[in-house]
Amino acid sequence: MELIQQNPELAAYLAVDEAIDHEHPLVRETAGRLRTDAADAYAYAKAVFEFVRDTIPHSHDAGDMRVTWRASDVLEQRTGICHAKAHALTALLRAEGIPTALCYQRLGVVHGLVAVQLPGQGRWSRQDPRGNKPGVDAQFSLDVERLAFSVQPGSNDVDYPVLYAAPHPAVLQALQTASDRESLWLQLPTEL
Repeated sequence: MELIQQNPELAAYLAVDEAIDHEHPLVRETAGRLRTDAADAYAYAKAVFEFVRDTIPHSHDAGDMRVTWRASDVLEQRTGICHAKAHALTALLRAEGIPTALCYQRLGVVHGLVAVQLPGQGRWSRQDPRGNKPGVDAQFSLDVERLAFSVQPGSNDVDYPVLYAAPHPAVLQALQTASDRESLWLQLPTEL
């Protein structure tokens, strides 16, 4: 699948916004701590991916009813659904100057991913920080996608090719207005 930048300017994929608040002190501190042991951009991106995937439980898997949407809140509260975890991963990568986009799949409801463009790579690679569990094994990979879920042929699933610089408005609105995870499931868009 050919990924399509919504904004042709690569700088847009380094921007700060309300959800991707990579100038927040907690995001900066976390990025700095993770950068310490990373020899290069690839090692940093992989370490950040694994940090978000493995240390911030997916709220559904953990039975956590809280809804987070701002990257700094995801890091502070240590919970989030796929979209919130994608916001946290995006903020941590952008904090270190790695262009990162938000992208989506439709798997019954819209599922959140990120795409990274590492220095010298010249192309985007999708990553899924959702969190692993039995039957789900997402891995950081630049060559072959290792996402949590694959679009199944013959289904209504969709891999959306657009790379967004900011969270999709329908997704962000659902996250911001949900009182708890149960109400969020009723508000999440089923398509973009």
